[in-house]
Amino acid sequence: NTLVFSDGKVRGLNTDGRGFMASLAEELGADAAKAGPVVILGAGGAARGIVHALLRGGAPEIRLVNRTKGRAEKLAADFGPVVQVAEWGDGPRAFAGARLLINTTSLGMTGKDSLDISLDGLPQAAAVADIVYNPLETELLRAAKARGHRVMGGLGMLMHQAVPAFAAWFGVTPTVTPALRAEMEKALTLG
Repeated sequence: NTLVFSDGKVRGLNTDGRGFMASLAEELGADAAKAGPVVILGAGGAARGIVHALLRGGAPEIRLVNRTKGRAEKLAADFGPVVQVAEWGDGPRAFAGARLLINTTSLGMTGKDSLDISLDGLPQAAAVADIVYNPLETELLRAAKARGHRVMGGLGMLMHQAVPAFAAWFGVTPTVTPALRAEMEKALTLG
């Protein structure tokens, strides 16, 4: 998601994983990835970066759930047996014992289709994260909060993934602050 042009060469970076893990540590705790099985909805570029980061962060097991099973299987194959594939719509089996559920799809984003998934079967101890940041609180997060789950929206990831990109482009490492978050929330609410 980041291209750096230097000395006639192009270098590609994926800052999704770094941004997600920084936001996860800030909002749900540094050990949230290690707490138990992680279920990831989606198998695109953001999912790839997040899977990589979660594995580096100590996730003991990752279950990919994607509408196109073949795409999830291809992604899982790139990471080995710790990453498994579960059927879309088979929440009870995918959610068994899970400690973290992450939506990496664009479903639920303003202007996109809604994420039609039941949280039945998701253990009460599981936290729910959605990388969608517009709206700030998605239907998934509202449903999770109503069930008593701890939740994390996508704005933190968006801000934290900008840090390494900005540093790569300009040589300056910015800091994500509460004031920056407040300004971003204001802009998204007004937009």
